[in-house]
Amino acid sequence: MRESRRLPVPEGLDGMRVDAALAKLLGISRARVAQLCTAGDVEIDGAAVGKSERLSAGGWIDVMMPAPEEPLIPKEELVEGMDVLYADEDVICVFKPVGVAAHPTLGWDGPTVIGGLRAAGYALADAGPTERKGIVHRLDVGTSGVMVVAASERAYSQLKNAFRERTVKKTYHAVVQGLPDPIVGTIDAPIGRHPSAGWKFGVVDDGKPAVTHYKLLEAFREASLLEVHLETGRTHQIRVHMSATGHPCVGDPMYGCDPNLAKRVGLNRQWLHAVELGFTHPGTGKWFECTAPYPDDLKHAVEVLRG
Repeated sequence: MRESRRLPVPEGLDGMRVDAALAKLLGISRARVAQLCTAGDVEIDGAAVGKSERLSAGGWIDVMMPAPEEPLIPKEELVEGMDVLYADEDVICVFKPVGVAAHPTLGWDGPTVIGGLRAAGYALADAGPTERKGIVHRLDVGTSGVMVVAASERAYSQLKNAFRERTVKKTYHAVVQGLPDPIVGTIDAPIGRHPSAGWKFGVVDDGKPAVTHYKLLEAFREASLLEVHLETGRTHQIRVHMSATGHPCVGDPMYGCDPNLAKRVGLNRQWLHAVELGFTHPGTGKWFECTAPYPDDLKHAVEVLRG
């Protein structure tokens, strides 16, 4: 059911564009206001207006509000390859396979961690938005590894805070092209939307702070196995930072890998794996760690690189 609203134009918005003014008044995006104007759902003093027209103080705005969005409901289905590594009354640690999202989002109707756990009979914390109850952090769809999900409300609160305060130890393994120099280092570079390709990310001056620590575990002829620790959790952080140093993850064409090398080692996704999570357990108050083994495709790639 759509709602109609009638609002006076206040003095403070005199001369402002319709899209900017209504975004302020109604708390919706300028893009959504523009859609309403295009559909003829915005009138000033009885006449339909476009998004770029200017308001005059004392006039009246009539808006047919957009219909409320339906909440995303996780599809409960068992997820092949998603194993529970540890579970108690507070936390559930899972091995998230590649091709699985943490929770449903607009545009993603594939398998999810939350849907898989529910289908397997696990109770999750009744905390957070409908589509991601119990979810306290995420891994990219194309990244495998260990994830923790809250099973209790106290765990949800404490773990969300731990991730926010950066007290969770997040350890990844990554195979990157070439040999980083130095072999132990820190990358401190802000990350934001790529200026010429908005569908990916990059190191940009006005991005959000991002810090990645790495060290060499094993060197191959064409690539290197690294242990990586994150201070921050930006989207695609490891992939962006390693690419920015000239050492993209093997199997990651989005960020500049050699497709021939990826083909030789049999990879159709980036070699990146969340190998361990460490945090203070919400129930016991003691430090807790959980590890996830390499999946078969990543193990095979390492074997090929070793020769």
